[in-house]
Amino acid sequence: MSSQKLTIKQLFRYFRIAVSGKEQEFTSGSIRRAVFMLSIPMILEMLMESIFAVVDIFYVSRVSVNAVATIGLTESVLTLVYAIAIGLSMAATAVVARRVGEKDLKGANQAAVQAIILGVGVSLIVSLIGILFPKEILSVMGGEQDLIEEGYGYTQVLLGGNMTIMLLFLINAVFRGAGNASVAMWALILSNSLNLILDPIFIFGFGPIPAFGVQGAAIATTTGRGIAVLFQLYILFKGSTKIKLIWDDIVLRIGVLMNLVRVSMGGIGQFLIGTSSWVFLMRMMSEFGSEVLAGYTIAIRVIMFTMMPAWGMSNAAATLVGQNLGAKKPDRAEASVWKTGKYNAIFLAIVTLLYLTFAKPIIRLFNADPEVVKYGSLALIIITA
Repeated sequence: MSSQKLTIKQLFRYFRIAVSGKEQEFTSGSIRRAVFMLSIPMILEMLMESIFAVVDIFYVSRVSVNAVATIGLTESVLTLVYAIAIGLSMAATAVVARRVGEKDLKGANQAAVQAIILGVGVSLIVSLIGILFPKEILSVMGGEQDLIEEGYGYTQVLLGGNMTIMLLFLINAVFRGAGNASVAMWALILSNSLNLILDPIFIFGFGPIPAFGVQGAAIATTTGRGIAVLFQLYILFKGSTKIKLIWDDIVLRIGVLMNLVRVSMGGIGQFLIGTSSWVFLMRMMSEFGSEVLAGYTIAIRVIMFTMMPAWGMSNAAATLVGQNLGAKKPDRAEASVWKTGKYNAIFLAIVTLLYLTFAKPIIRLFNADPEVVKYGSLALIIITA
C-alpha cells in the first residue's frame, strides 16, 4: 500500500513539474516518465482545443441549422489550411527537436524563425482569397442561397484571420520540439478560454456589443487566437525557454527554409489527401440539405473532442523521437514510439465503445432536431467504427 501511495505522490509531483514549464531532459532516464512529462501538457493543451470545438458548436447550434451548416462548409475549406499548418508544424517539431538534441540552440532558433516566415507567407494568400471571395467559396461548396447570405461573414472572418491559426500551430510546434510543452499548453488554454468567454458575447450580443450570429463565432475565435499568438511571441523573445529569439534572428535563410519545406512535404501530402476527401464529402452532403450537413458537422466536432488529446500524445512521441535521434539514441527513440502508441490505442478503444453506445444522446445534446440527430448519430457511428 505504501508503495502505491508513493507512486500516486510521484505522479502528482510529475504532473506539477510537467505543467510548470521547468526545463526537462528527455534523452536519459525513464522513458515512461519522459512520455508522461511531455504528454500531460500536450494532452491538456489539445483537450482545451477539444472543449472549445464542442462548446463553439453548442452555441452556434442555438442560432440556426444553417449556422451549423456554414461552420461545416467553411471548416472543410479551412482544413486545407490545417493540412499545411500541421505538415509545417510536424517539420518544425522534428527539426527543432533534432537541433535541441544535438545541443545546437542557434540552429533551433533559425528553424523556428523560418517556420514562422513560411506560415506567414501561406496564410497571407489564404487571407486574401477568404476576404475577397467568401460567398463564392460557400457557393462552390454547394451552400444554398439562404445559407450563403446568413453565413458568408463567418467564412470571411475565419479565412481572413487564418494567420492566427497558422502561427498558433507553428509556434506551439517550436515549443514542443524544444521540450517546452507546457508553454504550448498555456498558449492554447489562453486562446480557448478567451474563445469560450467571447463566443456567447459576439454570437448573441452583450451590452453595447451587437449580436453577430454565426459571424460572432469567427470573431471570437480569431480574437482569442490572435491574443494567444501575441503571448507566444512574447515568450519567444522575452521568455526563458530553450528557444529565445532576438531581432537579428529575423532573417530569411533559404537553406534552412528549404529543409523545412522538404521535411514537411510528407506530412502536408498526408493531411491534404485526408482533408481533400473531407472537402469532397462536405460538398456531397450539401446536396442533401442543411440538416444532413449540420448533423455531420456536429459528429465531426464530437470526434475531434477525443482525437485532439490522442494527437497530443502523438506530439509527445514526435518530440521524444527528435531529441533522442539528435542525441544519437535511436533505440530510445523507437521505444518512445511504442510506449505512446500503446497508451493511445487503449484510450481510443475506450472512446470508441462510448461513441458506439451513446451516439444519439450525444448528438441530441447539441441539437434536438430529429433529422439532425438521425444523420449526426449515423455519421458518428460510421466514422467511429
